[in-house]
Amino acid sequence: MAISVFDLFKIGIGPSSSHTVGPMRAAALFVGALRERRLLERVARVEVRLYGSLSATGVGHGSDTAVIMGLMGEWPDSIDPSQIAPRIEALRASGQLQLDGRLAVAFDWQRDMLLLEENLPYHPNAMTLTAFCGEGRELHGDTYYSIGGGFVVDAEQAAAGQLDQDGTRLPYDFSSAAELLSLCKQHGLRVSQLMMENEKAWRSEAEIRAGLMRLWQAMRDCVDNGLKHEGILPGGLNVKRRAAKLHRSLQEMSKPNVIGSTLSGMEWVNLFALAVNEENAAGGRMVTAPTNGAAGIIPAVLHYYVRFSPAVSEADVVDYLLAAAAVGILCKKNASISGAEVGCQGEVGSACAMAAAGLAEILGATPEQLENAAEIGLEHNLGLTCDPVGGLVQVPCIERNAIAAVKAINAAQMALRGDGEHFISLDRVIRTMRDTGADMHDKYKETSRGGLAVSAVEC
Repeated sequence: MAISVFDLFKIGIGPSSSHTVGPMRAAALFVGALRERRLLERVARVEVRLYGSLSATGVGHGSDTAVIMGLMGEWPDSIDPSQIAPRIEALRASGQLQLDGRLAVAFDWQRDMLLLEENLPYHPNAMTLTAFCGEGRELHGDTYYSIGGGFVVDAEQAAAGQLDQDGTRLPYDFSSAAELLSLCKQHGLRVSQLMMENEKAWRSEAEIRAGLMRLWQAMRDCVDNGLKHEGILPGGLNVKRRAAKLHRSLQEMSKPNVIGSTLSGMEWVNLFALAVNEENAAGGRMVTAPTNGAAGIIPAVLHYYVRFSPAVSEADVVDYLLAAAAVGILCKKNASISGAEVGCQGEVGSACAMAAAGLAEILGATPEQLENAAEIGLEHNLGLTCDPVGGLVQVPCIERNAIAAVKAINAAQMALRGDGEHFISLDRVIRTMRDTGADMHDKYKETSRGGLAVSAVEC
């Protein structure tokens, strides 16, 4: 299984990579399948079935509306987020879905949008789409699994164990941190250099660098938008945006307290992470990194480096993202980055480890120190549950990103103070994350049926 940096980092929309981006992509793929079979013009009705975790927190994560937009022919990386609400309102009023953006078909929300508690095989995030002709006969149907980070597979791929179809041969393929370190040592490469050589299997170096800088620009835009917007986040919890006010406070800093005067950098890290995840919660333009629920950590740490470093180059940004992706690849291959599968340790934990690795890389870490930084970042997120209050990516998700971003910086610093030798390997921690996720009760994996989600309702 070959995974690119551009698989882990994708431009999309909030609030969730697995519950919003994935379902929209699945629906768009379904429309593409209808088009390939020359069935589009014969469709009279479409039925949507959301299962498992997509059903449990689908409304809060916008899974239902995301599917509709995908059926309308939209894709997460190009859709205008501001157009979603009015188009959904128009559909509800008219009972007509503009399939592929041009063909009006009947859609009754109560009849055709079904949220079912049943779990399907292979993954908790499952959905089935079925198109019917005017006589009520099924024209085409397929089941899709949103397996985390916006990755989507259909039923045939899942049954065959193909969670990734990419069979590209990489010059330095690795499936463990031990293999990664061995390759770096054998060929005299830093982690970012090795990743760059692998990426060249898909595209030129110029294209890689340009693509990564586009991702960084999208991350910067997300932070900027988060610093501008104020008010209440949608969803009914009445959670206030804090980033804009915190930004003004940090700019003034007239009466800093003890923490503010000694750890002001940490407050900026908090700010950057809050800005990103408030934008995510509002359904804004995002970069999945490696998921939306954990999208604030990697950009917050990079923003921190840019703000407090005397000189920053494009090469730093590129190396940071490449090194971070190397750790993300290990987490995805050997455990999961899906909150529905292994809890929030797979989202925030993986992102924390990735950010720690990226920061260590551009601060001059050896591959062994980088691996240590990632291990520290992930180890101290083990067992983290995914229990979003109200099924929304707000509480505890927004603050959790800020805390993990600070953890990532501390992990990198601790690793850089050492020589790369440490007791527990990154591979062992990733395996532990996988096993912990398997042991974790389903109610703590993106269902809002346990933990904080239940406690908040009781209060």
